[in-house]
Formats: sequence, C-alpha cells, structure tokens
Amino acid sequence: MDVLALITARGGSKGLPRKNVLPLAGKPVIAWTISAALQSPSLSRVVVSTDDEEIAQVSRDWGAEVPFMRSSELAQDDSPHMSVIIHAIRWLEAHQEAKPEYVMLLQPTSPLRTTEDIEAATQFALEKRADSVVSVCLTHHHPYLTKKIAEDGTIVDFTSSSQEDLRRQVLPPAYILNGAIFLARREVLLNEQTFHPARTFPYVMPPKRSLQIDDPWDFHLVSLILENQHGSPTD
Repeated sequence: MDVLALITARGGSKGLPRKNVLPLAGKPVIAWTISAALQSPSLSRVVVSTDDEEIAQVSRDWGAEVPFMRSSELAQDDSPHMSVIIHAIRWLEAHQEAKPEYVMLLQPTSPLRTTEDIEAATQFALEKRADSVVSVCLTHHHPYLTKKIAEDGTIVDFTSSSQEDLRRQVLPPAYILNGAIFLARREVLLNEQTFHPARTFPYVMPPKRSLQIDDPWDFHLVSLILENQHGSPTD
C-alpha cells in the first residue's frame, strides 16, 4: 500500500504553550512521532502540516517533509481537524500529483506510539481490506460507572444500563480512541470526511502507550516514561 503519514502540529497551544517543540527526554515532542514514522517501511512519506516556522524547521531537522505552510485560518483553536487533513491531501495532489491510497494521521501529542504500532495498524488495514483503522485502548473509566450531576444537584447515572453487577471484573470491555493512529483510505477522507466510515476496525494498544500530552501533568508523566525507557538527556 502507498501510505502517507501526515503529522499535524499547529503553533498555538493554550494547555501547554509551544508543546510540539518542547524538549522531551532529549528530543522535541514532535521528533518522537517523526522518528517512529520514518522507521516504518510501510509509510511512503512523512509530511508535517504546520503554520509555525519553528515547528517546520524542527520537523525538517528530524527528517520530515514540510512542503507547504498551513494558513492561519486552519490553525485556530476551533479549526476543524478534518479541514486540515483535506487541505494537505488536496495540496499534495495539486502541487505534486501525489495520490496515496491511504493517509495515516499521526498526532505529535502521542509520543509513546511506536514504529511497531504504525506497522501493525497498517498491516491490519491490509488484512481486513479496511476503509479505516483507528487506535483504541481499554478505558479506565467504564461508561457504566460514570455519573452526572442533575439539575437538582443530585448524582445520577450518566447512561442507563441493564447490567446489575457493576464489578469491574465482570463488566463488558469498553474502549476509547487514544488519538495515536488514524488510518483511512484517501478517497474515503475526501468523500466522507471522516476516519470512522462503516468499515472501520480497531487497532488495540495498551494504556501504557496511549497517554496523550495535553497539559503540563501529561507532559511530566510521558517524560518520566520515556526517560525510563531511553535514559535521561544527561545519561
């Protein structure tokens, strides 16, 4: 398969300013994703879409392509992510006549995702002839156990369930998207503008590789994990 890896990284971030280029266990955050992608033989190209010159230069320094700069309109807090992806697909087609069979979205905020995960998800798509494969992990907070606060201030079930035994050991497995891998056919993305068409299959990842960096606490945890795996920058 011809699979394009697309890494999306905008300059603005309120939860953790400049998070895509912050030093993380000896590398900029985005470099962990670039390195994992470049080591995957299943990927034909690794392209970064960004509006930020520093992110663009760091990405090039670590081996990714940055053939275009994203407009500011596509880099706002409320900019639809799918619009960013469609823009990249259309630009590559118009300027480089590139029409990959699949596009794999790799978000730099999931630096614990490995080359092996990328390979496995790609092979899974091939085996299943899938329109899409998305990475998931078991959720720690089971939906049957979640609650909400009603208008009168009382606590009530968030969702109704016929399950009477709510011990975690006997609850049906529940999964959540972990944000690490989104893989879909290019034509599906263009025509349906979703990574979740009818024939979407889950690639299950362990929770230990499913952490996402959204705030300083996430960054601290991921930093500890990576330093434990690869050594601290001063080692």
